[in-house]
Amino acid sequence: MSDVVREEPSPGPDDAVLQRLSTLDRFLPVWIGLAMVLGLLLGRGVPGLDDALAAVEIGSVSLPIAVGLLIMMYPVLAKVRYDELGHVTHDRRMLATSILLNWVIGPLLMFTLAWLLLPDLPEYRTGLIIVGLARCIAMVLIWNDLACGDREAAAILVAINAIFQILAFALLGYFYLELLPGWLGLAQSDLDVSMWEIARSVLVFLGIPLLAGYLTRTFGERARGREWYEGTFLPRIGPAALYGLLFTIVLLFALQGDTITSQPLDVVRIALPLLAYFVLMWGGSMVLTRALGFDYGRATAVSFTAAGNNFELAIAVAIGVFGVASGQALAGVVGPLIEVPVLVGLVYVSLWARRFFRNTTPHPDTAGDAR
Repeated sequence: MSDVVREEPSPGPDDAVLQRLSTLDRFLPVWIGLAMVLGLLLGRGVPGLDDALAAVEIGSVSLPIAVGLLIMMYPVLAKVRYDELGHVTHDRRMLATSILLNWVIGPLLMFTLAWLLLPDLPEYRTGLIIVGLARCIAMVLIWNDLACGDREAAAILVAINAIFQILAFALLGYFYLELLPGWLGLAQSDLDVSMWEIARSVLVFLGIPLLAGYLTRTFGERARGREWYEGTFLPRIGPAALYGLLFTIVLLFALQGDTITSQPLDVVRIALPLLAYFVLMWGGSMVLTRALGFDYGRATAVSFTAAGNNFELAIAVAIGVFGVASGQALAGVVGPLIEVPVLVGLVYVSLWARRFFRNTTPHPDTAGDAR
């Protein structure tokens, strides 16, 4: 992202995390908090802003937000060493662990938390279950990169999530909203969403920046070499990921600012299961990967992939199926409100936890790159 790790020897386990961060990244929670507040104020203070932002959409997502997401993801995907992806795909244990966490444990945990904490609020409960089914294909790359996780592993896991999302989202929606509640004698909901709607979202928010990142690295290294590409070009484009992230957060909260601020108690009720979910998924994943003997880079990639959710898809599905003013849509909107600050905090926890892993050596291009 920016210069997360300075050009100096690998830090020891007792070095303070903040001393290893650039000024830009050291105050990342502050920038994100200010972006969220600014978005909420704009949403409340500028009449008609939400309608203007939603006037043009790509895959049921506002065009300005879509642009912000693409700007946010491109620098991260331009950093990936695509010629090393083959080494990651051979790690079948990592791939199996990620699939288990993302497509079995994650949705089941969100289903359980939603029913335990929101038994009397069926619309919000359904919205949270939809969030649990939408596995992360976007911001997880930012969190993993900030935490010095394995970029190639994160790229592969995100691609796998994208494929599973297209193939399994509608089926899992039927299972968790209709079939499983029926077996348990609980109230049932209906989720009517096509495979094409999901595929379109994945193609836009993952396919475009992935292709751009691959072409940039391929032609950049071919023209000037890897040393120039990673030592000169990446540091120049790296900050764009942070700016894209902040721009996206401002617009997202501006688009839903009135909804969030007009129903504060409902937001608190929705936030509790979300907070529990993010902490349990990330913490449980880190403990599991440590027990399985993963190195820090891959453990981090697996954990952030498991903890993050594709709130763009969840919001789009909730709005498309239940309407923009529905409780399901509000639950989707509250998702990033909780996810962003919590996962930023977990980036710091992750950097601190490196001392507990057998391999804490930073990524080969960490020093001096665009992190």
